[in-house]
Amino acid sequence: MRRFFSMATMIVAVLTLFATSASLQAAEIKDGESATHGSGAATYKVVETYKFPGFQLVQFDLAVLSQFSYMVVSDGKALVIDPNRDVAAYIRKAKEEGASIVGVFLTHNNADFVAGHMELAKLTNCPVYISEKAGVGFIHKALKEGSVINVGQANLKCLETPGHTTESMSALLFSKRSPDKPLGIITGDALFVGSVGRPDLMGGHMAPSTLASMMYDTWTNKLSNLPDDVAIFPGHGAGSLCGAHLSDEPTSTIGVQRTANPYLKYTSRGAFIAALLEGLPEAPQYFKHNAAMNKQGPPLVDWEQAPVWIKPDKVLTDPKRNYLVDLRDAKAYAAGHIANSVNIGLRGRLETWTGIMVPWGAKLVLVGSEAEIKEAEHRLHRVGYDKVQALTVDSWQKAGLPIKSTKLITPVELYQEMQRGTAPVVVDVRLPAEWMTLRIGTVLNLPLNLLVQESAKLDPSQPVVAVCNSAFRSSLAMGILERNGFSRATSLDGGSQAWIDAGLPVYGKKHKGGEDASQDAPKREVRLPERISPADLKRRLMDLPGTFDLVDIRPAQHFADFNLTGSRNVDLVDLMHNPAYLNGVGPLIIVDRDGSLAMAIGGILSQKTPRVIQVLHGGLEAYWAESELRPSVGTSKAALPAPAQAKPANPASVPKQTPLKPPPAPPEKPMRKSGGC
Repeated sequence: MRRFFSMATMIVAVLTLFATSASLQAAEIKDGESATHGSGAATYKVVETYKFPGFQLVQFDLAVLSQFSYMVVSDGKALVIDPNRDVAAYIRKAKEEGASIVGVFLTHNNADFVAGHMELAKLTNCPVYISEKAGVGFIHKALKEGSVINVGQANLKCLETPGHTTESMSALLFSKRSPDKPLGIITGDALFVGSVGRPDLMGGHMAPSTLASMMYDTWTNKLSNLPDDVAIFPGHGAGSLCGAHLSDEPTSTIGVQRTANPYLKYTSRGAFIAALLEGLPEAPQYFKHNAAMNKQGPPLVDWEQAPVWIKPDKVLTDPKRNYLVDLRDAKAYAAGHIANSVNIGLRGRLETWTGIMVPWGAKLVLVGSEAEIKEAEHRLHRVGYDKVQALTVDSWQKAGLPIKSTKLITPVELYQEMQRGTAPVVVDVRLPAEWMTLRIGTVLNLPLNLLVQESAKLDPSQPVVAVCNSAFRSSLAMGILERNGFSRATSLDGGSQAWIDAGLPVYGKKHKGGEDASQDAPKREVRLPERISPADLKRRLMDLPGTFDLVDIRPAQHFADFNLTGSRNVDLVDLMHNPAYLNGVGPLIIVDRDGSLAMAIGGILSQKTPRVIQVLHGGLEAYWAESELRPSVGTSKAALPAPAQAKPANPASVPKQTPLKPPPAPPEKPMRKSGGC
């Protein structure tokens, strides 16, 4: 793991970022879709096999859903945890390990995918374990606080961890060789790396604030009491809509999350609830239906059944009666597609975007080649879209039915029209945070998940250009607009990634008055950290506590000697690479010894986030020099007591920065997970 950097390396990195061209900035704005455009993202991958005394834990990743599932293997037995509906990967892995599947453990009634517990129970005749509070409609073995599931040399001790849902249950991992030492915890959606499970997915059955309060108790009274070296194995990673700001790391430890997870820093119940409820993305409409299916027991699927092919008929173009999803890539779709069909490319987050855009219960028709349709139908079973029909583009054309084509607009063409003042309305369909960070001009932000309703702001007879980062979402938006009666909708070919690759300018943030800083002159935004003086920081500490995050990047032993009130000791590598620090209320203030290293890291973070990054000018040396306890010449700072404005820290209470390693033997660094949708 990268742990140490020289000062020269840091400064060179910052100067490189400041001098970067727009094409280099493009790497920072790629949307999460681009990470899941390969066929491999739609298949299960083994992230890592974690070795423990007498047993092992296999972690699976399904990138298109940002979902982790697990298998505990010991003495020829295997327990599968939170499986997805297509279970062949688990059966295959158990066979490779020479193990028989003896059970399925569900941490809760998942909402973002249909679970595979009924499939595995049917195929292996194994029991299904779930909390007694889950209220499920299938045969199961009920669990409560303290229940133990035995798998060979492994014992899984159940811990009730409500907050995401009322029945949420985590499982502590113990080895029979050390029965009193917890080695890891499978947290489901209770605790993620960098986040916690969102509390607003119970469909009105309970107030989100009530569940958030439960989550506060779960952390404060249970999870926070675990040893720092207990490894965390969450149910999701970056890109999941079951939480906000999830990290792309597949595992962590209690100790690391104690200091790095932004939600766990709140010591008051009210502040925790407010932070957890703030800024949650809208939940896809299919979530409540998947949760209901999982609770009742999903119907079994005939995975070998052929698609239901239908005859081409012009009535299929009626958007009030049918919902056609074209599975091809954006260029093929633009070249010729069935009118009023929507492009949700197979090489992307097909499951999630179908669940977001296609109303539950709609007559869904898949359009593409036979191979594309077969794969899509299999994948859509993962999110409960079981009743689908199929139609090939070739059969439509052979029937002599009309094909609609759309000319994509290239970045150069759009830029030239902008310069001439003849450009159409440009609609950026990314999330507001993406749009605010970097955009191609004066454009309207209508996020894709709200486009059906928000497109009413536009005149359907006027030309519209949809834009996103990679053209995946903008191509989908083009079809949505077409279904809503827009006759002249198109998409930016290649998205803003292609725009920047072409060397065209981007625009920064707007002034409060709404005008661009350069009065519509294009510019490249170079973000720098702000300097905060010792006097200003002192005033902020005294007058405005709780309005900012204060992180101290000095070595842990120096932080333990003395530290500023309210500061947290953060490993500098974690600060640079953990996306949790890029979000938060108020500025992020970085302090170090003399301000130089903090300024370098602040420069790096400023390129990644619109959040205000501030650096203590002159570092703690300047802060000390302006305090009443000005150190004398030649006196070691490390020998000084904390000044009046700083609080002495009990070394025993300083959070440990435990390096990530599944005990007892650290594996190689796990692969990084795909980004979000």
